[in-house]
Amino acid sequence: MSLIPLPKFESLTPSPGVAFPRLRREVKRPVSLLGRMGDHAIFYVRALRSVPHAALHYRRETIRLIAETSMGAGNLALIGGTVIIVGFLTLATGSMLAIQGYSTLGDIGIEALTGFLSAFINVRIAAPVVVGIGLAATFGAGATAQLGAMRINEEIDALESLGINPVVYVVGTRIAAGMIVIAPLYAIALIASFAACQFTTVYLLGQSSGLYAHYFSTFLNPLDLVWSFVQAFVMALLILLIHTYFGFFASGGPAGVGVAVGDAVRTSLIAVVTVTLLVSLAIYGSNGNFNLSG
Repeated sequence: MSLIPLPKFESLTPSPGVAFPRLRREVKRPVSLLGRMGDHAIFYVRALRSVPHAALHYRRETIRLIAETSMGAGNLALIGGTVIIVGFLTLATGSMLAIQGYSTLGDIGIEALTGFLSAFINVRIAAPVVVGIGLAATFGAGATAQLGAMRINEEIDALESLGINPVVYVVGTRIAAGMIVIAPLYAIALIASFAACQFTTVYLLGQSSGLYAHYFSTFLNPLDLVWSFVQAFVMALLILLIHTYFGFFASGGPAGVGVAVGDAVRTSLIAVVTVTLLVSLAIYGSNGNFNLSG
């Protein structure tokens, strides 16, 4: 007579290896955060060191990326180039600044200072932030998607098997191209924001062109323009480093590439506003370095 085996009931007490799992996760969280920060720092140093070598030995790839960064590639050149996107963004920002500034200043009878707002806010805040957002949404997101696709298709591993340093070829060339493009791109953005603000104030709102030009030229500080360009360069460099990092180490197939793009865009947007805040505190201080009187 065979005996029917009775079901075995597992012990209700947790094994010593998995005791307090939530506490263990909370303890490991700062350690993993420091580890990720170290990975970012190591990659950024390697990427920055690779830029001169990439610009010197991979000139054709760098030139191709300059064209792709500025005007887009293929059909996207009509609507998706970084220059076009940033131009539209700054035009809209300048027009909105003129409308809101003219209306708000008009409530207290000093709408003549709309030119001052254009020279002050466009240079110090509006144009740098808009250009940073445009770079993150266009060239940055595109670089993350491209590098992520290369990673999951094992193209980066293929470069290593051919004896080519992938950091130099796919990261250094993109950083070099982005830093070359940012100077004319930011100049176009500033001109577009100035032109949009002046057109809206003078031709749509009816202010005298001489009055607008007087206050605009009076409060446009050339030193502020220099610091604005420095701010744009720093933001562009951070955006390129962040997006190339997330793309270079993407994993998990096509879905992982999408996750990497989202993480990179969020991180770069935080970097943009952080750089703007730090530059404003360090360069302009609490008084704004100007005196409004008269």
